[in-house]
Amino acid sequence: MSLRPILYHIFPKPLPYLPALALQERIHSIQARSRNPDKPASQDILHSSTHPDVLLLLEHRPVYTAGRRQDAQELDDERRRLEKSGADWVATQRGGETTYHGPGQIVGYPLFDLIRMGIRTRDHVCKTQTLLKTFLQQRHRIPAYESSHTGVFFSDTEKLASIGMQVRHGLTSHGFAVNITNEPIAWFDQVVACGLAEVKAASVQSVKEKLGEKLTHQLDLLQERDVLARMYGETYGTSVKPLSPEQGEIWEAVKEVEEIADKAGDWPITPYEV
Repeated sequence: MSLRPILYHIFPKPLPYLPALALQERIHSIQARSRNPDKPASQDILHSSTHPDVLLLLEHRPVYTAGRRQDAQELDDERRRLEKSGADWVATQRGGETTYHGPGQIVGYPLFDLIRMGIRTRDHVCKTQTLLKTFLQQRHRIPAYESSHTGVFFSDTEKLASIGMQVRHGLTSHGFAVNITNEPIAWFDQVVACGLAEVKAASVQSVKEKLGEKLTHQLDLLQERDVLARMYGETYGTSVKPLSPEQGEIWEAVKEVEEIADKAGDWPITPYEV
């Protein structure tokens, strides 16, 4: 059974977190209502459904996000402290604990129908982790360190990429984040990211510097996202195509978020002292 192409969109400017979260919810709603409510969701039944599988690739403006595993008092104390750094702070429904998103980091939101694809949730997470390891190895010659934790590591104590998914009725949201430049590292140093006290953030740039590789040009995050989009097709065994105006409501929702990003102005490059 052939899979539908993955439609991807690369955002040119860093997005505020909440409008991007609302965009995920809007696409999830479009996907859910395109299913036939009178029939149980199965791969055979959903094969003829028309909703697209969408991949959003972007940077965020500085933001700390908390996962479902933290208690209310802990979250409130952390929010008060981190908002003073100049970043936003948002509680989310994804798995995991507090992490950071911001410029210099690629965030990917694969909004897929796993039932139609015939893929289990755990397999989806594993495919994402394998894709990121392959990206780092093939694109940047960075070997992956085998860790018992979810994500991609360079060593026991250096983490390059995080994964945090949510799956509702077989439809995915949230996704992954991989650090490309050194800009996110100072922000990560403000928290115990993902609850791993002994682990610090690393980036493609910091690892290359550690390996003695001199960067002859600035890492281009638009190019890096284009490479990741193509790799999604290879990993999931289907084609990838840019999202287009033919997608109507989804295209309009994407453009609305881009307008918000255009009007958002500058952001702090490093955290204020907290």
